[in-house]
This record gives sequence, structure tokens and C-alpha cells, in this order.
Amino acid sequence: MTTPPKAKKFRIRRSPTQAAGAHATAERFERDEPPAGEAAAAAPTGQRPRGVPPRAPRELNPLEASVADGTEDGFPEEGFNTAGRRAPASAAQSMAATPPGGSAEHELAEIRKEGLTGRQLRMARRLAQKHGLPATSDYDAVRLLRRNGIDPFHRANMLELVSADGKPPQRAENQDRVQLPQTVDNSPKLPSPKVMDAAERARSIMEIQADIARRRRRKLSLLFTRLAFFVLLPTLIAGYYFYAIATPMYATKSEFVIQKAEVGSTSLGSLFAGSGLATSQDSITVQSYLTSRDAMLRLDADLAFKDHFENPEIDAIQRLGANASNEEAYKLYKRNVKIGFDPSEGIIKMEVVAASPELSAAFSEALIRYAEERVDNLTTRLREDQMAGAVSSYQEAEEKRAAAQAEVLRLQQELGVFDATSEASTLNGQIATFETQLSEKQLQLQQLLDNARPNQARVEGVRGDIRRLEALVGDLRAKLTDAGGTASGESIAQISGQLAVAQSDLETRTLMMQQALQQLEAARIEANKQTRYLEMGVHPVAPDQPTYPRAFENTILAFLIFAGIYLMISITASILREQVSG
Repeated sequence: MTTPPKAKKFRIRRSPTQAAGAHATAERFERDEPPAGEAAAAAPTGQRPRGVPPRAPRELNPLEASVADGTEDGFPEEGFNTAGRRAPASAAQSMAATPPGGSAEHELAEIRKEGLTGRQLRMARRLAQKHGLPATSDYDAVRLLRRNGIDPFHRANMLELVSADGKPPQRAENQDRVQLPQTVDNSPKLPSPKVMDAAERARSIMEIQADIARRRRRKLSLLFTRLAFFVLLPTLIAGYYFYAIATPMYATKSEFVIQKAEVGSTSLGSLFAGSGLATSQDSITVQSYLTSRDAMLRLDADLAFKDHFENPEIDAIQRLGANASNEEAYKLYKRNVKIGFDPSEGIIKMEVVAASPELSAAFSEALIRYAEERVDNLTTRLREDQMAGAVSSYQEAEEKRAAAQAEVLRLQQELGVFDATSEASTLNGQIATFETQLSEKQLQLQQLLDNARPNQARVEGVRGDIRRLEALVGDLRAKLTDAGGTASGESIAQISGQLAVAQSDLETRTLMMQQALQQLEAARIEANKQTRYLEMGVHPVAPDQPTYPRAFENTILAFLIFAGIYLMISITASILREQVSG
């Protein structure tokens, strides 16, 4: 079977001459006769001898039927670019018209004039390949087949292209594989008879330039229209508001810094004592407080913040609505109270905006007062906790010391002894004196007794002195050691022990009180370290001219904002348009 065509099928109306030729060919196939003009070419190879009756007509196979009835194969029978061509002539007429010994170009020109269809040319090329003819084109294949006495359009030759088993015939082994070419239009490409002169060419160029300029003007006009509608018109509206409608506002600026107590120290923390890092946390806390609802509500309670901005003289955009809620007032408060913190220097900058310069300065001073109270309250609890323990310890030590001192005084009063040590020393001195006298009296008595006839009166007198001295020494020793030796009934040793215990307790309590006092002083120093205070750098001063609105700057800013919005929208639209079109 032949390979089905891949090209699109076309239905082309045939001319009457071609239709008659097709019917005649079909009749010749049915009678099994060669077409006119092909008998001479077919005689040497397949001519039937005379006197032999013709074969009985046989049933045509599908391929023969398709050739007989002219089945459409997707290509027009008259070929491509065949407008104005005449009906193809017969092979015999073509061979007769070709002069013997003519050149190959003349033969190819005559074959092209026959108006062969693409199907006929392809069959001729395939038949030439089957017979091993070196054809360079479809028309050259027709020429070579005719020169070799083979009619490329004979029924028998066409049927030989397909074998009995339905497989294509084998090609010659020495023949290259050649792809079947398409129909080639070799008609001369004549230039157009209409030639443009210089004037017409210049007029065409001017028309093109005028059309390009007209389209550019139209695009520019559309661009300016969009810019005027989306950029210039909103900018003009904003400028009109800033110059003619906006209410003048007065801004009061102030700067302050949070400091801590300067305490001499050699620790690592003292390196950052003079920088903003030491109080950055407190500064951030104060900044957060001044921008909070608590500060707004306190300012409204003290200076009627909401009533001031509800004044109907203020324009509608900056005015606070009547009976506004706290949330609406807080939004307005955040817009009119601007607080910034510089972490490198630790400076807090505040700007308060109001419709009146006096109220602007009053609002600023009130907020500074609130900030100072907040700073003072930041470390109050810490300082109170540190001092409370130290003070209580000192008071307890002082009370116990007083109790110990009272106990010593009580003992001194009850025992009648101011100082037991001095009393014991006195008694020891007296005992030593009396013992010395006793020793002298004993020596004197011994001296008297050494006489042969001692004076009895003097001996008795000396013995009496010795007895009195011994009794006195015994009494004095009894006061030192025996109970009841004194008026209180206790010995000097007991009194001395009691007073020593009381004195030791008094000294201990005194030492503890001194330590508590030292702790109290240390706690007071540490509490002073935690002290924070607010130091003003720039005091709030009421302005004499309106600070806002800045009409020119705000108008330029509005223009840039609207231009940027338009640019972003146009770029986005262009990208989306390109993606959709792509």
C-alpha cells in the first residue's frame, strides 16, 4: 500500500478536459488496453501478438480502482501554482512535439508545460528510482523514463510499484536512500509589473512617518490625560487644602535626658555610668508612657485635651468629632504628640502640636511633669525595699543594746557596786596592807617573847593587835569570796561575774548596733545609686508663628506619592498585559 499523505486535503473542481481524460483512462483500464500514444512505447516490452483474443475483463483491486476513479490524495491534479495552465497533453503528443536530439532543458520545459499533477510526478519519481535512473527532479524522472521507453503513467507500470504481498519493492543495493520530494515550483519569479518611482516611494515614506507621528501624538495625549487625572488633579486638590483650608497648628519642642546619681565606683558598670546606655531602659519606658492612653487620659483630665481639638474652628480633617471616643482621641493624640529617643546620646525629643501656642506649651510642660513623676516612681519601690530591711535591723539592734545597758545599770543599783573589778582591787589592797601590819606585829611579839623576862602587858597588847588584824583580814577575804560578805549578801566574785556578763552583753549589742548602722548607710548609698531624675536640655517655649501645615513641602510630597502610585500601577498593568499576550 502507498503511504497515506500527511498534507491537508483539498477538493478542487476539475476542468472538462481532465474529466474526459480520466473517464477515457478508466475505460481503457476496463478493456485492458494501453492508452493512445503509449502503444509504440509499450510494444517492445508488453505487446500482445496478433490473433490472440483479448483476456476476459477482471475485477479491479483497490489500488487499480483508486487509479481508475481518480481518488483524491490531498494534492490537486493540476499541481501547485498552475493558474492559467492548459490541460495536460498525452504522452505521445509530448514525445512527438519534442524534436529528436533536443536538449534536456527543452525537454524539461515541454514536460512542465504538460501541467502534470503532483501525484503523477511522485509516481514518476518512484518509478525512476525502481528502474535505477539517476533523476535529479520529478520532471527529470519523467524525461528519463520516456527516453528509456517507459511510460510513467501506464497502468501496468504503476501497479508494479506495489508487490503482490503488499510490501514495497526492493531498491537497488547501490542506490542511495532518497526522500520523496514535494512538488517544486520552477516557474520563473517575474517581478511585479508595477514599479514605484522616486516620488511615489517618497510619498509612501512620508505617509508612514505621518502615521507614526500621529500614533505618537495620540499615545502622548493619552499619557498626559492619565497623568493629569491620576497625578496632577489629586496634587492640586491636596495643595488647595494645604494652602487654603488647613488650620494653622503650633508645635512646641522640648528635649530632656534621664540621669542617675553619680557615685564613685571602680567597677565595670561605672564605665557606662555617663552614657546613654546606663539609662536607655528608663528612657524607653518613659517614651512608651508618654505615648500611652494613660498619659492621654491624664492630659485630658488636667487640661481638656479632647475639648480643645473638638473646636469647630479647626478644619474637618484635623478636628476631633463631637463626643468622640477615647480611641479616636488617642489616634489624634499620637498624631499630635511626637516623641523620639536617640539611643546613642540618650536624649528624648518631644514635639506637641496644638491649635493654640499657649496650649501647646502647656501640654508640653504637663507631659514633662508626668515623665518626671514616672521616672521618680521607677526606682521608688527598689529603694524602699533596700532601706526597709536596713532600718528594721538597726532599730532592733538599738533596742537590744538599750536593754543590755539597762540590765547593767540594774545590777549596779541592786548590788551597790559600780565596778566589781575596782571593788575587788580595793579589797585586795586593804588585805595586803593589813597582812603587812599583821606580819610586823607577829615579829614584834616574837621579839618580846625572846626576852628572859618579857613584859607581859606589852606581850598581851601585841597579841591583841595580832588577833584584830587577823580578824580584819578574814573579813576582807570573806567579802571577796564568801556569800553574804557584802550588804547585798553576795560576794565580790559573784557581783563581778554578774556585772561581767551584763557588760559583755552590752558590748555585743553595741557591736551589733554598729554593724546595723553600717548596713543602713550602705543601703542608703545603694538607694542613692538607684535614684533617677529628669534633666531638661531644651525647655518648652510657645511659638509665635504657625509650624504646620508646610504647604509647599506637603504639596511636593503629595505629588511624589501620587506619581509613585501611578508608576507602580502602570508597570504592573504592563507586566500583566505582556504576560497575557505572551
